[in-house]
Amino acid sequence: MTADHVRFALIGTGRIGQVHAANIAANPDATLAWVYDPIAEGAHAVAQRHGGVVASELETVFSSGDVDAVLISSPTPTHVDLIERAVDADIPALCEKPIDLDLARVDALRPKVEASAVPVALGFNRRFDAAFASARARVAAGEIGPLEQLSIISRDPAPPPASYVGVSGGIFRDMTIHDLDMARFFVPDIVDVFATGSALFDDGAREHGDFDTAQVVLRAASGTLVTITNSRHSAMGYDQRLEAFGGRGVLQVANAGTSLVSVSTADSVEAKPPYQDFFLERYAGAYAAELDEFIKLVRGAPSTSPTFADGRAALVLADAAQRSAIERVVVPVNLS
Repeated sequence: MTADHVRFALIGTGRIGQVHAANIAANPDATLAWVYDPIAEGAHAVAQRHGGVVASELETVFSSGDVDAVLISSPTPTHVDLIERAVDADIPALCEKPIDLDLARVDALRPKVEASAVPVALGFNRRFDAAFASARARVAAGEIGPLEQLSIISRDPAPPPASYVGVSGGIFRDMTIHDLDMARFFVPDIVDVFATGSALFDDGAREHGDFDTAQVVLRAASGTLVTITNSRHSAMGYDQRLEAFGGRGVLQVANAGTSLVSVSTADSVEAKPPYQDFFLERYAGAYAAELDEFIKLVRGAPSTSPTFADGRAALVLADAAQRSAIERVVVPVNLS
């Protein structure tokens, strides 16, 4: 590590990788040192735009000696192996979610991660959204009294391609997993899960035996209830809302609009433009803040970066939701 900059290696230059590359390049405490992707054209395009040397072999990233941290944004099936290589090379890692689609593979890696002093963080960027983080801090401060109900609404603008649905692990591991982590951000002591789902409109979901519409109810040891509402489409844009309810009041996080301008006429009152239409737009600030927090972790400073254990817990909950929806039962969970 240089005196002023954390030298990053980026693995994976797809859509999320490009976001991370831009954030690293824009961060005054970071430098993009290496870029690797088996699709060389993608790696070269990112390096030309944001800096860094293109590694022709993955081993170069871990053996170069001038990498302070690795950011893993490659496809999910590669995550476990790449985290393990980072730990073996004594290089802190920030990995996109989920750790894997198979909990057994996660648990096989777990002892090595827990026994190591190498920091491993998971990319649950929504924890760093300013509005959600503010609501959580105010709940923790007791502003609305003990939390009784938490409601999370998350609807995508449009379904993903059927080819993606087939390899995604299903809606609960792919989409709901973000909301499950947000639930734990507010209410960590979840003890059981009930979920249900339908395939109402998406041919890809029907083709692959998945759901395009889902509802999850989580119960905490304290008795607090969390409800998660998911849909793979939303005509009014990217729908991301949250409500925390307690005996002394309610905290609400509204959707982000595309403009602050509204219009009132004889035909309508306070008519507003649509909500933001994409997660990269809605959570741009959260991705940048996530990187800031991970840099603290790399430097050995106190950090709130989600951990490997957080990633495992979210997958446990996603697996429980999948089982619950299929078997129509309440599924007890142990997140320890």
